[in-house]
Amino acid sequence: MAAFFINRPIFAWVIAIVIMLAGLLALGRLPVAHYPDIALPQISISAQYPGATASIVDRSVTQIIEQQIKGLDNLLHMKSTSSSSGGTEITLTFAAGTDADTAQVQVQNKVQQALSLLPDTVQRQGVQAYKAVDNSFMTVAFYDASDTMRPNDISDYVASSLVDPLSRIQGVGAITLYGFQNAMRIWCDPDKMRQYKLNPQDVVAAVRAQNAQVAGGQVGAAPAVPGQELNIAINASSSLETAEQFEQIQLRVEENGSAVLLKDVARIELNEESSMGTTFFNGHAGTGLAFKLSSGANVLQTTRGIKAELQSLAGFFPPGLKYAYADDRAPIVEKSIRSVVRTLFEAIALVVAVMFVFMQSYRATLIPAIAVPVVLLGVFAVFAATGFAINTLTMFGMVLAIGLLVDDAIVVVENVERLMRDEGLSPKEAALKSMRQITGALVGVAVVISAVFVPMAFMPGSTGAIFRQFSVTIVASMVLSVVVAIVLTPALCATMLRVHASGTGEGFFGRFNRWFATFMDRYTRGVSGMVRRPLRWGVVFAVLAAGCLALFMLLPAAFLPNEDQGILYVDVQLPPGASLERTEKIVKEVDAYFRNDEKDSIESVMCVIGWGFSGSGQNSAMVLPLLKDWSKRGPGQSAFDVMERATERFSSIAGAEIVVMSPPAVMELGTSSGFELELMDRGGKGHASLLSAKDDLLESAAKSAAVTSVRYSGMADTEQYDLLIDNSKAGAYGLTRAEINSAISAYWAGEYINDFSDKGRTKKVYFQAEPSVRSGIGDFRRFYLRNTKDEMVPFSSFIGVKSVLASPSLTRYQGIPSVKIEGAAAPGQSTGQAMTAMEKSAASLPSGFDYAWTGLSYQQRVSASQAPLLYAVSIIVVFLCLAALYESWTIPLAVLLAVPTGIVGALGGVYLRGMNNDIYLQIALLTIIGLSAKNSILIVEFAREIHRGAKTLFRPRRRPPGFACGLSS
Repeated sequence: MAAFFINRPIFAWVIAIVIMLAGLLALGRLPVAHYPDIALPQISISAQYPGATASIVDRSVTQIIEQQIKGLDNLLHMKSTSSSSGGTEITLTFAAGTDADTAQVQVQNKVQQALSLLPDTVQRQGVQAYKAVDNSFMTVAFYDASDTMRPNDISDYVASSLVDPLSRIQGVGAITLYGFQNAMRIWCDPDKMRQYKLNPQDVVAAVRAQNAQVAGGQVGAAPAVPGQELNIAINASSSLETAEQFEQIQLRVEENGSAVLLKDVARIELNEESSMGTTFFNGHAGTGLAFKLSSGANVLQTTRGIKAELQSLAGFFPPGLKYAYADDRAPIVEKSIRSVVRTLFEAIALVVAVMFVFMQSYRATLIPAIAVPVVLLGVFAVFAATGFAINTLTMFGMVLAIGLLVDDAIVVVENVERLMRDEGLSPKEAALKSMRQITGALVGVAVVISAVFVPMAFMPGSTGAIFRQFSVTIVASMVLSVVVAIVLTPALCATMLRVHASGTGEGFFGRFNRWFATFMDRYTRGVSGMVRRPLRWGVVFAVLAAGCLALFMLLPAAFLPNEDQGILYVDVQLPPGASLERTEKIVKEVDAYFRNDEKDSIESVMCVIGWGFSGSGQNSAMVLPLLKDWSKRGPGQSAFDVMERATERFSSIAGAEIVVMSPPAVMELGTSSGFELELMDRGGKGHASLLSAKDDLLESAAKSAAVTSVRYSGMADTEQYDLLIDNSKAGAYGLTRAEINSAISAYWAGEYINDFSDKGRTKKVYFQAEPSVRSGIGDFRRFYLRNTKDEMVPFSSFIGVKSVLASPSLTRYQGIPSVKIEGAAAPGQSTGQAMTAMEKSAASLPSGFDYAWTGLSYQQRVSASQAPLLYAVSIIVVFLCLAALYESWTIPLAVLLAVPTGIVGALGGVYLRGMNNDIYLQIALLTIIGLSAKNSILIVEFAREIHRGAKTLFRPRRRPPGFACGLSS
């Protein structure tokens, strides 16, 4: 085949140009990401039960839905959170490769089965199932720098005018608003309700009747009478829009014709649906939007869509309203890709320089250099065909492939030059003879290299997705390099090469050649000495192999290295029962530290009170310090330096637990770096026993030197009141339990009545007692309920109160009550060592309790268990391919015996630098296996030819270090 292209060089150029054009077209369309889509597909279910405690939400909503989640295809695990704010969120994680759209449809069908079993209030609020990952990838702050707009007005505008258009952007899975939309709030006065002998349901029924959308029909609607000439719509709607209109709602008409209006018993205002928390950006009150990525979506494309839409919408903002990016993952993605691209060009330049030093000819150097853009652009075309993206891993794979892809072209060029010099052949004749000699070797080497990396493509899970990036990249590079070496390189040699001097004179090349000849002479004598003492060097080899195994065992395990991502996460937790005012005071101290003490490193600070990484409530908060661009930060200003100083500073703040975290290496796998595990109550021991087991585990883990900042990622139990309703007394007073439950829920929890229109947008109407009459548990005696005898019965006559401790947030894993434990590796330790220490601590858990790794930790454990199998499979496949290539069982052993010498050097370097055994090292080791086998193939082939007494095909020449040996006669 090579002869065909040598005789038709233009044809060879056409093929190369077509490959490059395909790559250029693909390059403009390929998505760009930090890492590939390695997160497992997830579907989230959310529901709201306003006013309900975490335990009520857990029993009446979460567990009901969970019990219907069965029979789903490829479901791996399920976790849920029920909070005292009345919300529940259930996250379902599916196996890699599961179609997220199909999974969403299946989940929605299961939710529909559970819907009729849920409380009416939950049904009316709605239950949503959507595709989204756990963690947010962007947070946008909205604020008024002049502080003239009220925070609730900012929240209402964002909720009413921005959330919907931003939610429709391709790639956005879910949006969390750190604030609330306005609602029509009906604040009733229990004293006036008693005076007019009204129950909450009287008000609710009146509002529903007089604030309604009614279909009025049409004048002259078909079928019309003969001669009908007009057709006019009738509007019978009584939908209200302002607080003044709601005030005029009639609750009752007296016998004398006077009417009791809603304003007589309640205060009506347009205000937030909830006052759970507040948000600050650089000290200015406002609100924020946290964006979650849809499963399988691209971060950069989604980010560009959000920024473009915000820029378009900003022209319609109220005067003074501004927005800023409090958390943005796009810069770290772009920075990582730029760094790898720069490394790629540096590698190309270095390879070309080394080739020129050894080949000492511009023409001979240019031919392999031409192969580089052809192969690299061809790989981009392969990316487009396989659905891959340009990310850190694929680009890193291309960097590794640079040395491999030029080596084939170098072999061709050197052998052609040898034939031209030694046999006096013309370039075309030398090219034809050279390809007859080495085509088989080129194909054989490509097969062996592919045999190393192809098994990686079939690994399951997130680890397999990472390995697959390298596998496809390197195999595609090898295949294309062989194609170029057979098609284009011989044609270039036939047309471009000229006979040139060997460079043995003076000057740089002369000195270099003499030095290299001396080195080769010493090397040859050293190898000869080793061959004459096989036993001694066999022992040395065995020691090297043992050292390789020992180093592999000594290296601490990790999944992916932590990076400075330009932002930190701060979780603030106050003791149970702490008010918003106390929490805000602590948060402002944290905010002041970052904006003043760390002002040289920090760009902005966003504080969210009422929402935290461990849960939501008045005692929870989170702070997002966004660091300045990496180019604007100097020594001591990295994210890890700032995190270390902040951790030390916040440890002195009394009355709060403040944890400073860095984001995880992979956004979709958790909220922070370190480890995560779920402690599960499989034995049904109860909530108190689960917390006791949690305390024992934390106490044991705290004694380990391998872990630090180990903590319960949740909220401590806080005081709650259990209402003890005496049904006998209630019945004696002529009250039913249903009436009592309805009144308590409406007065204290608030009841969603229906909707109204405000500025063209549908909003909600809520009924609830005035906040001032709900400030203490003793206020229950101010409430009355009308019985069947038209008497007003005080709540205190049939209700008792009991104080208990209960959790404001309950979590479940795989349908089992659980608590989440988080932590980090101690300085000098890896996450793998920290996880091993946690497993030792968990081994002493009481019976009935179990644990499971989640998020990044789960992927790390899967990766660690799969790595030995991957190495074994790769070596076995290489052995089998070599056996088939040489028709021998012994020659493959000779080739593979070179592998430990390469691996021990890599492991030794990593160990001395204090690095971890992570995904990158595992891929590097596989690459070393391939490179060692590739070099060994040519050496073994050379030795075999000498052993047979045939004319030598291979002999050492000046070749770039790390490339295969040269070809000669």
